Amino acid sequence: MSTREKSGCPINLSLELIGDRWTLLIIRDMAFAGKRHFREFLQSDEGISSRTLAERLQTLQEEGILTRSHDPTHGLRTVYRLTEAGIDLLPVLATLGAWGSKYREADDKLAGIADELAAGGEAALEKMKAALRSEHIV
Repeated sequence: MSTREKSGCPINLSLELIGDRWTLLIIRDMAFAGKRHFREFLQSDEGISSRTLAERLQTLQEEGILTRSHDPTHGLRTVYRLTEAGIDLLPVLATLGAWGSKYREADDKLAGIADELAAGGEAALEKMKAALRSEHIV
């Protein structure tokens, strides 16, 4: 995944990093499903390939969206955690979720989560960001 910037436009700069399908789904899985290990990401319903997942995780690490460390409970596993920059993508995910809930045929349970987060506004986002910080930033 290339992150070579084509312009200084902030929207373009953001999309060059997170504009593909898989990157935001990885961040979604970390924020909403508590996934932290490579194998857990592979089990998502969308069916990412191991090669694509490895590439995206590497890019997200290089760009400071997540960190990678050894799992102290299992010597051969790696743990991925969101950084502050990754946590700050929560409003993007919430907005996409609310839009998808409104305009697409979304799963009722998942749409409810998106709608609840959107209805809570800034206070709900800040509460969830604080929870993510306590889980991810060590």
